[in-house]
Amino acid sequence: MQRIALILLLATTNLFSQSKIDLSYYLPQNVGYNPSIPTPQSVIGHNVGDWHITHDKLAEYMKALALASDRISIENRGKTFEDRPLLLLTITSPENHQNIETIQTEHIAATETNTANSAERPIVVYQGFSIHGNEPSGSNAALVMAYYLAAAEGSEIDDLLKHTVILFDPSLNPDGLQRFAYWANTNKNINLNPDPNDREYREVWPGGRTNHYWFDMNRDWLPVQLPESRARIETFHNWLPNILTDHHEMGTNSSFFFQPGIPSRTHPLTPKLNQELTKGIANYHAKAFDKIGSLYYSEESFDDFYYGKGSTFPDINGSIGILFEQASSRGHIQESDNGLLTFPFTIRNQFTAALSTLDAAYNMRKEILDYQHNFYKNARNEGSREGNKAIVFGDEKDAAKTYHLAEILKRHRIKFHDIKSDLTLNGKNYKKGYSYIVPKNQKNTRLINAMFEKRTTFQDSLFYDVSAWTFPLAFNLDYTTTSTANAGEQVTDLQHLKGGVDAKSEYAYLFEWNEYYAPKLLNAILKKGLRAKVSLKTFKANGKSYDYGTIMIPAKNQDITTSEVYTFLNDLAQESYIKIDAVTTGLTDGIDLGSRNFRALELPKIAILVGDGITSSDAGEIWHLFDTRYDIIATKLDTKNFRRADLSRYNTIIMVNSSSGLNESDTKKLKTWIQDGGTLVAYRNALRYLNSKELLKIDFKKNKLVAKNISFEERGDFRGAQVIGGAIFETQLDRSHPINFGYNNNKLAMFRNTTLFINADKNSYNNPIQYTKNPLLSGYISDKNLDSISSTVPLKIGGVGRGHIIAFTDNTNFRAFWYGTNKLLMNAIFFRDEM
Repeated sequence: MQRIALILLLATTNLFSQSKIDLSYYLPQNVGYNPSIPTPQSVIGHNVGDWHITHDKLAEYMKALALASDRISIENRGKTFEDRPLLLLTITSPENHQNIETIQTEHIAATETNTANSAERPIVVYQGFSIHGNEPSGSNAALVMAYYLAAAEGSEIDDLLKHTVILFDPSLNPDGLQRFAYWANTNKNINLNPDPNDREYREVWPGGRTNHYWFDMNRDWLPVQLPESRARIETFHNWLPNILTDHHEMGTNSSFFFQPGIPSRTHPLTPKLNQELTKGIANYHAKAFDKIGSLYYSEESFDDFYYGKGSTFPDINGSIGILFEQASSRGHIQESDNGLLTFPFTIRNQFTAALSTLDAAYNMRKEILDYQHNFYKNARNEGSREGNKAIVFGDEKDAAKTYHLAEILKRHRIKFHDIKSDLTLNGKNYKKGYSYIVPKNQKNTRLINAMFEKRTTFQDSLFYDVSAWTFPLAFNLDYTTTSTANAGEQVTDLQHLKGGVDAKSEYAYLFEWNEYYAPKLLNAILKKGLRAKVSLKTFKANGKSYDYGTIMIPAKNQDITTSEVYTFLNDLAQESYIKIDAVTTGLTDGIDLGSRNFRALELPKIAILVGDGITSSDAGEIWHLFDTRYDIIATKLDTKNFRRADLSRYNTIIMVNSSSGLNESDTKKLKTWIQDGGTLVAYRNALRYLNSKELLKIDFKKNKLVAKNISFEERGDFRGAQVIGGAIFETQLDRSHPINFGYNNNKLAMFRNTTLFINADKNSYNNPIQYTKNPLLSGYISDKNLDSISSTVPLKIGGVGRGHIIAFTDNTNFRAFWYGTNKLLMNAIFFRDEM
C-alpha cells in the first residue's frame, strides 16, 4: 500500500509540474475582461504561481496597471531601508477618481460631526498583503486582484467601484518579500518536489519574514518605528478606512482562517459591535470558500487584543480589522495533512478572501459607514465627559525620549501641548521643553486610553502577543493626570531640543548621561580619538549638580587644538540634541575633575552574534539601535564563522536569545576571550547556556507547576496561562551602579516575556536592579509567576578572569519602542570595565 501511495503521489506531482495554471484558475467565471489591460504574465514574464513574485516585478506590474487603467492611480509613499518603493494603488470608478479629494474630505468629515449621510458615500477598504515576506501568497494574489479590479467588465464591477474606494497595498514588506522570493525561486525544481524536507521549504537564517533589520512589522502599527509602518499609518489616518484586511500565512497542515478570533481575547476597549460586524463579514468569506470547496475556520484561534497588529489596530480607530491566515506551501508545492498543497491554491484562497471582503463591504456599506460615524461620535462624547482632564508626560533630564513619544502621538493625529510653565506633580518635576500635555477631550480619546492605560485584569489568560504596551512606561517617562489649565500652546511643529556647547573652554567640558542620544555623542568622541572619562560619583560645578555617569572631556592634551575640540564638540552636540557645559577649573563641590573617580573610557568594538540558534528579531533590534540611532558600527558575527573569527578585534560581544548557545570548542574560545578582558552581554535563554557551561553561575528560582482539577481538554490553556507573553514590571535601582548611570529615578519599568527568575544575591550591592515585592505594573501574569518574580533580579553580572559577563533575563530593546531601557545596554557597553 505504501508503494502504491508513493506512485500516486509521484504521478500527481509529475502531472502538476507539467500543467500550467493561468488566470482562469483564479478569476471568477462568466466575467469579461478588458483586453487593453495588461495581464500579469504580459509584464512579469510568467503565469501567477509559476514563480514567487519578486518585489521589483510586482512594482513593475502595478505601475503598468496604473498606466493602462482609469480605475487606478498609484503613489510612492516612501522607501524601505533597502530603498524599495512603498506603493499604494487607489482603485475606484473613473468618476470617483475625478472627485477623489471631495470623497476623502467627506469621509473624514463623517468622523468629526454628529450627523453624516451614508446613503451614497463610498465605503473605504484598505487591502494589505504579505506583511511577513515569507507568507507570499498574499502579494502574489495581489497580482490577480489588481488585474481583476482593473480589467473586469460589467454592471457588477462598475457598481462595486462606484460605491467603494480601495486602498491597495500590494506588499506591506517589500524587503522581506524580495528575500523570500529569491530563496524559493533559487531552490525550485523543474519537477516540483513536495517533500517537506527539501531545501526549498527550509529557509536559511534569518528567513524572509522580517524587514531589513529583522523586525516583525506586524507588531509596529501602534509604535510606528519603521519606514514601512510610517507610510501605511499616514495613509490610514489620511483616509480612516472602514475595513482593513491583512493577508498572512500559517502552518502547512492548516486550512484557512478568517476573523473573528476567539471572542474572549478581544481587547475591552473594542466595541462589541465591531466584532458583530466582523462576524457578519465572515459570512461572505464562508460563502465564497464554500463555492470553491476550500476548508476554513473562524473563532477558534488568534485574538484581537494587541493594538499593534494590522488586524487589531483598526479596531481602536473606528475601523474593522480582518486577519486572513492561509496554510503555507512555503515554496511551490508541499505535502500536508489536507493533501498536496500547491502555491497556486494558496494564491487562489487569498484572492477569494480579498474578493469576498469587497462583496461584504458593498453589501454592508451603509451599516459599516454608520458604525464608524457612531464610533467617533461616541468617542467624542466620552472625551467631552473627561472635561479638562489631561495626561502630562516627560523627563526633566531627557528631552529626546519625550520627543520620540510625542512623535508617535503626532503620527496618530493625537493633539498635545507644551506645558505652560514648569510644574511639580506627585513629587515629579515637569519642565517646559521636556514635557507635553495630552488633553483627553479630543477625537482620538480611545486611542489615547489604549496607549496610556495600565491594565492588570483580563477576561482571558491566553494572549497571541503581548498583554501590555503602556507607552510612558516603555519610554521610562514620568506621567500623571493633570488639568488642561496647565497646557500651553498646541504643538504643531514638533522639534528636538537644541544642543550645543555653551562656551569655549581651555580646561574641560561636561555633559550628563541622562539624554537618550548621549551614547551617540560619546561614541563619536571616542571614535575621533579624543580622551573622555566617566564620573563614578556625583558632584557640583559652576553651580550645577552633575549625576552619576557624567562624561568629562579634557580640552588639553588631545590630538587636536582646543579650538578644534570646541568646534568638534559643538557640532556633535547639535547633532545629538545635547547641551555640553564648558568648565574653567578642575575644582568642584565633590570629586575634582582629576579624581580617580573619573575613569578613562575606551571606544567600544562590538560584535553581535547572529545566525543559526539566535533569535533574529532580538539581534535585529540591537543592530537597528546601533545603526540608525547611535551611529555605532557593530559586526554581525555569524555563529558558523565563530571558530575562525579573530575575537581580539572586539572588546564586547552580544549574545541575544539563543536556543542552543555555542558548541564546546566555540564555548572554550569565548571563555578565553572573556578571561583576556572581553565583555559578554547576554539576553534571555542565553543565560541558561551560560549557567550550563559554568561561564556564569546563576541561581535560578525553581517554579514547579502542578495541574490540579485540569482536564485533558484544558491542559493547553492551563500551560498557556503560565506564559508571560509580554508584561511590564517595576524594579528598584541602585543609581550608583554603572549599569544604571543616566537614570533620573530610583524606579524603572521593565518589559519581560520570559519565566527566567533569578534569586537576588545575598550582598545587596550585587543587585543593582531588583523587582519590587509587588512589581506588576501592566499586563497579565499568573498568580504563581507573580509570586515567583517578587524581589528577584533581572540582571546578573559576573567576572571571568579580567573580563565580565552582563546577563539580562529579558530583552531591553524590545521592538524599537522600548526607549526606556535602551540605556541599560549602552551602559553595559561603555562602562563595562567598571561593573
